[in-house]
Amino acid sequence: MSVTPTETTGTVMAAAYRYRWYVMAVVIIADVMDLIDGTVAQLAGPSIRRDIGGSETTLQWILAAYTLAFAVGLITSARLGDIVGRRPMFIIGMAGFALSSLACGLAPTPDTLIAFRVVQGLFGATMIPQGLAMVKQSFPPDELQKAFIPFGPVMGLSAVLGPILGGFLIDADIAGTGWRAIFLINVPIGLVGALLAWRYLPNVPKVPGARLDPLGSILITVGSAGLIYALVQGRELGWPTWLYGVIVGSLALFLVFVWTEQRSDHPIIEPGLFKHRGFVAGIVFLGTFFVSMVGLGLVMSLFMQLGLGYGVRHAAIAQTPYALGISVGAALSGALLGPKLGRHVLHIGLGITIVGIAWFGLVAGDLERGASAWHLAGPFLVAGLGSGLIFAPLFDLILADLGDNEVGSGSGLLNAVQQFSGALGVAVLGTLFFHLLPEHGFSISTRTVTWATTACYVVSFLTAFLLPLKAREEAGAH
Repeated sequence: MSVTPTETTGTVMAAAYRYRWYVMAVVIIADVMDLIDGTVAQLAGPSIRRDIGGSETTLQWILAAYTLAFAVGLITSARLGDIVGRRPMFIIGMAGFALSSLACGLAPTPDTLIAFRVVQGLFGATMIPQGLAMVKQSFPPDELQKAFIPFGPVMGLSAVLGPILGGFLIDADIAGTGWRAIFLINVPIGLVGALLAWRYLPNVPKVPGARLDPLGSILITVGSAGLIYALVQGRELGWPTWLYGVIVGSLALFLVFVWTEQRSDHPIIEPGLFKHRGFVAGIVFLGTFFVSMVGLGLVMSLFMQLGLGYGVRHAAIAQTPYALGISVGAALSGALLGPKLGRHVLHIGLGITIVGIAWFGLVAGDLERGASAWHLAGPFLVAGLGSGLIFAPLFDLILADLGDNEVGSGSGLLNAVQQFSGALGVAVLGTLFFHLLPEHGFSISTRTVTWATTACYVVSFLTAFLLPLKAREEAGAH
């Protein structure tokens, strides 16, 4: 029997405080599972293709299907948590995530794997926003900031550890499962997480009068899916005229979505958020940063395995300096540099990241002739350090100008933008890479992608000047 509280607010809060660190542990498990699964397939792509077939675009879809489904589902599921209840939505999401991971691990064809990745992303989107809301309910105000300190480093490191973990699991070939282990490992973790959630999560009261905007949900889902589909499939289909129509139609749906949201009584996205210049700038920053980071991550993995001939374990080891750099950068930024320097730490982080990525682009040509992981260690370490400096303070800086009543909606939108940008990065930079590959080879194709990535980072660098000077805590939030 669950030891969650009854429906009275006082009992909810009393029990929630009692088990607050269990709540935090369950939410971190969910977030780590989501972030790892958003990137774990980066190194697995070639192994999956050798085993069950598929085209080059299959490698993009295995990543993009999850992040796109997560992004479009996140906004709607956050509102459903207000309507149905956060605890049941979280438990459904985590149990569904475990079962859909099992389906991914048993998928017999590329198409079924991609379909199950969509389902997995939707269940991930179901649980994530509920968890963060329950953490805020479970901790008293004087402990809440301390409770969130580990989130930046843990989340940033998890996103990078995904490919590394995937590489070692595939190479270990546990019970002959090969690449399937990267999905099957979620099953016991997810089921244990669901049981812990049933046991310890609080019954946060539903929001009175909360309603869903079905038209807005349909518009944002169809528009996002159409855009990513066109960008991923365009090269393989030869860019027929109708595909350009899909892109134009998707952009038109986004405009209609904005128009309907401004007139809706129950908007999915709070329109008042876009009155804050810093928040709008933060969306641009977040978008360009994660388009670059996730898209380039796929290209780096393909370059190492297909271009340099690395095995999955070798490629995983080669990426460990990147993970180390991120963990060090996030720790420095969260505990020291972020509070002192405010948004300037983003400029420092981006500057260091650009140096690391440009360094990788410069040595890519030499690496194609054959080299050890040591040649990649320097560029990866520098790029990881710069990215880590950005992770810890980023959301707090973007949310600094928002009122307390806007922070929840703003955080959910930022998470959705981050995920959608990852899918967009895989679509755009992956397509650029595969377009150049037949004529120019791995060296020039990879180097060109690094220049495109650097251009995106420059846009992020310039946009950072429009962000609030200090993070939310230091800004004396409303």
